[in-house]
Amino acid sequence: MSHTDSSAAVPDAPWVEVIGSPRLPDWLAEKRVSLAFTTYQTGKLFLLGLHPEGRLAVFERTFNRAMGLWADGQTMWLSTLFQLWKFENLLQPGETYQGHDRLYVPKTGHTTGDLDIHDVAIDGDGRVVFVATGFGCIATLSDRSSFTPLWRPPFLSKQAAEDRCHLNGMAMAEGRPRYATAVSTSDVVDGWRDRRRDGGVVMEIPDGRIVATGLSMPHSPRWYRDRLWLHDSGTGHFGSIDLDRRVFEPLTFCPGYLRGLAFVDDYAIVGMSRPRHDKTFGGLVLEDELSKRNTDARCGLSIIDLHSGDVVHWLRVEGMVHELYDVAVLPEVTRPMALGFKTDEIHRMISIGQPGQL
Repeated sequence: MSHTDSSAAVPDAPWVEVIGSPRLPDWLAEKRVSLAFTTYQTGKLFLLGLHPEGRLAVFERTFNRAMGLWADGQTMWLSTLFQLWKFENLLQPGETYQGHDRLYVPKTGHTTGDLDIHDVAIDGDGRVVFVATGFGCIATLSDRSSFTPLWRPPFLSKQAAEDRCHLNGMAMAEGRPRYATAVSTSDVVDGWRDRRRDGGVVMEIPDGRIVATGLSMPHSPRWYRDRLWLHDSGTGHFGSIDLDRRVFEPLTFCPGYLRGLAFVDDYAIVGMSRPRHDKTFGGLVLEDELSKRNTDARCGLSIIDLHSGDVVHWLRVEGMVHELYDVAVLPEVTRPMALGFKTDEIHRMISIGQPGQL
C-alpha cells in the first residue's frame, strides 16, 4: 500500500510510502472508523480509510505546518502555521463524492499569527480551545485579537511569546480542559530545552497543581475511561498517570518519538516520529532504548491493546515524512477526503443550503 490517492509522484520513486500491517484494513472495517493524522515538517493532513475492495485508501492535502487536530466525523479543526481552520463535511448521509463518503472542506480560517498551536479540542459549550505553546497558555479564538488566553501554569510569571516551559498538551474531561503537559517548569525564554530529559510535568486545571513530575518531554494527554493517558515521549513509552501515587506507569514502548493519541474501544492509536538530530531531541533516553532493542526510530502509527499493551496493528510512513504530530478518529467513516488550496477543485466545489427567508 504505497503512494496516496492525490500524489503525482513518479511511480518508482514515491515521495511518501504508506505501509500497513496485514490486518489493519480489517480492523478499520470492524471498528467502522477512519483515521486522520498530521505531519509536522512536511505540512500534510493525511486521511486513512478503505477502498471498496478492502485495501487501505490514503489521501493527503497540504497545509503549512499542520499540527493540532480535532474531529468528530462531521467537523474537523486543524492548526497550521498562523491559522486555525474549521472543516465541514459537505456530503449528506449516504452521499458519496468520487467514491468518498466524507468530503471535508475548509470553511472558516481564523488568522491567529504564529502561536505555535499544539493540541486542539472543542469544549462543552462548542467553543474551540487550544494550547498556544508559544505563549505558554490554553486559549480560545477572539473576534478582534489573535487569541484570548484562558489559563496558564501558575509558575509562569508573565504572558510572553517566549515558549518558556513548552506547554504542549491538553486533556479534556467533562467538556473542559482538565490536565495539561509541559516539558519543564521553566520561567525564562526557551528554558524548557535545558530540562528535556526529566523536567516534564502534568498539571491539573484550573489550580495548576502538579500531579506528576520527572517526565521526559510529555505529550498528548488524554482522559479516557476515567484514566489519564499520555506519552513520555523522550523515553518512547506510552502509558498513564497513577493520580494517587503521582507517577507515570508505562504500558508500551513504541520505536519513535511519540506525539498524537486517540482511542477506539479497547485500543489506543499512537503517533510516532523519527527524532531530528538536533539539540531538541539529542541526549534523550529514547536513543538508549532504541539501541538496547537494536532498532531504529519509525514514523507512523501504532495501535495498542489497552489490556495487554501489545501493538496489534501498525502503519509505517516512509519517504519524505519523518514527523507526525496529531491523530484523530473519524467514527462511522469509510473513505474520507478533504479539499486543500493547492488544486483547483476548491474553486469548483459549491454546495447550496436549504432555502431561507429574507
